[in-house]
Amino acid sequence: MRFWKHNVSCWLILALGLFFFTSCGQHETRVAVGDREQVYHRANGAEPEDLDPHVVSGVQEDNIIRAILEGLVSEDPIDLHPVPGMAESWDISPDGKVYTFHLRKEARWSNGDPVIASDFLKTYERALAPQMANQYAYMMFAVKNAEEYNKGTLKDFTQVGFKVLDEATLEITLNNPTSYFLSILNHDSWFPLHIPTILKYGGLYERGNRWTRAGHFVGNGPFALSEWKVNRVISVKKNPLYWDAKTVRLNEIRFYPIESLDTEERAFRSGQVHRTDKLPLPKVEYYKQKYPELLLRAPYLGTYFYIFNVKRAPFNDKRVRQALTMAIDRETITKNVTRGGEEPAYTFTPPNTAGYTSSARITPDLAKAKQLLAEAGFPDGRGFPHFEILYNTLESHKTIAEALQQMWKKNLNIDVGLRNEEWKVYLNTKKAGGDFDLCRYGWIGDYPDPNTFLDMWITDGGNNDAGWSNKEYDRLIAEAGKTIDPQERFKIFQKAEAILLDEMPVLPIYYYVSIYLLQPSLKNYHATILDHQPYKYLYLEPQKKN
Repeated sequence: MRFWKHNVSCWLILALGLFFFTSCGQHETRVAVGDREQVYHRANGAEPEDLDPHVVSGVQEDNIIRAILEGLVSEDPIDLHPVPGMAESWDISPDGKVYTFHLRKEARWSNGDPVIASDFLKTYERALAPQMANQYAYMMFAVKNAEEYNKGTLKDFTQVGFKVLDEATLEITLNNPTSYFLSILNHDSWFPLHIPTILKYGGLYERGNRWTRAGHFVGNGPFALSEWKVNRVISVKKNPLYWDAKTVRLNEIRFYPIESLDTEERAFRSGQVHRTDKLPLPKVEYYKQKYPELLLRAPYLGTYFYIFNVKRAPFNDKRVRQALTMAIDRETITKNVTRGGEEPAYTFTPPNTAGYTSSARITPDLAKAKQLLAEAGFPDGRGFPHFEILYNTLESHKTIAEALQQMWKKNLNIDVGLRNEEWKVYLNTKKAGGDFDLCRYGWIGDYPDPNTFLDMWITDGGNNDAGWSNKEYDRLIAEAGKTIDPQERFKIFQKAEAILLDEMPVLPIYYYVSIYLLQPSLKNYHATILDHQPYKYLYLEPQKKN
């Protein structure tokens, strides 16, 4: 679903230090005050690119958007199954292709306007408009004629499968029955937007339109955006107009863009945040031994990997891609580098994703890797051009890239450089013409189904930054989308993933686990496979002093 990114401003480090000093003098930390006042302090990785669901792609943006917007359905706090959100109920036609959603009459935007069916219709038209360049437009391709409209072969949006029956009723018609459709609706690209606000501050399809700034943003979620100080904090406060405001116990959530994991851990240790985004790799064992009650490790539906720029030599030769992939010792990386309980990845889709496990696998084979490299014209690595590994700035990404650098030098006699970029620059690099050789990537499932991992590699897919294309792969993914029988559908996915792992535009390293620090004062908190914790169910409980 989402890129996992993980620069720190001097201001932030100074502010944390000064606050800690002040707090110590008062014998009360930011966390202790938050516990008493129901203010949740959360470290949140990099500074968000934006808060426009049709522009952003990162987990950190998603963490905030989920607080201030809500879709037709919401998520159960324990297992994330779809529950009523803006729609209080829905009907499904006998053929499984038509969904009719009945909106809550009490649903309101944060400015008091009613949330109505046409809000969803206009949002979906924006999401699919070719000029919006929404990389998650494909999330709507299960809807009748949505793909055709997005690709410009259909100009009339009224022919797309969205229909307002009345302002309290929205009908969505699919191409085929889609078992995971309700779960897809929990992706923030499906959340409604307040179109008059977008138009007030710029063009409807304008990327960077300032409608998302504090003081401008109009949302419909359990919280409302109240403050955005770049590289310092983003604050959301309880929305009294939210339809289920009585359930919301937190008064405020403050998200801190702390991109350094070491700084983040120090902020936790000094009582400045309730939760870290991650944990520095060298600290994992320390907390396991000394403070296991503060360390949370849980399954996380995602894969850490790299993509080859298949349009750039020598990576346009699949033998080169295969050789580099086979020459990696993933177990050494997970045991000695990441050390957080990650599992080595020999497939792209994580095993047992909704019951699906790829039978095709990557087989580490150094002798075969050397043979393939020789066949490609680089015996013993001779003549292989110098190339770079691109990653966004984060110490753990650097450490993993250095491990690959050393393995390829030792095993294949190939020299590799490293290139790190700040998050927003990195996003532009991998999108703007593909100015990279090998690029770090992380993908977290949007919903628990193999399709969320495999459909991203279709030709010209919004997140297919490798530039890879395979007609048979495209055909299989399209066929899977039309197949109702779950077992037959999984058989089609098996064929598709076998092609992906043979062509190797991707280089899987490991399957994610969630590893972070959590204060015991945060209650009703459940670790979930997508690391979503619906905020409206959380609350803080002051801890007794020893």
